[in-house]
Amino acid sequence: MPAGGVADEAPCPCGLGERYGACCGRLHRGEGRAATAEQLMRSRYSAFAVVDAAHLLRTWHPGTRPAHLELDPDLRWLRLDVLAVERGGFLDAEGVVEFRAVSRGPGGRGVLHERSRFTREEGRWVYLDGDVR
Repeated sequence: MPAGGVADEAPCPCGLGERYGACCGRLHRGEGRAATAEQLMRSRYSAFAVVDAAHLLRTWHPGTRPAHLELDPDLRWLRLDVLAVERGGFLDAEGVVEFRAVSRGPGGRGVLHERSRFTREEGRWVYLDGDVR
């Protein structure tokens, strides 16, 4: 079973309606690369949901990536809403994805609203940074 104990047959946390194993799970396992900035953002959200810090670090730009990352296993990510996508397609070198992610933790409900910037590094999409709103 993959990170966070999510079965491949379970619905993918990213919200596209696919099964985890065929959607973000394959990216988490390194069996493919995100084709677009939005696909990478969705896989990173899912990595938070399944507590997969390795995928997050692997897909973070080396210039902005932290040395280590500790995820809160008590924080449950409940829903992802993609609000806007600018560039970030097959032929682009950079892109922006604005999203809202809803979570619940020991302190109650939370909402993260961010405009994330992505760039291509050695032919693959990586997360550069984000502007939290």
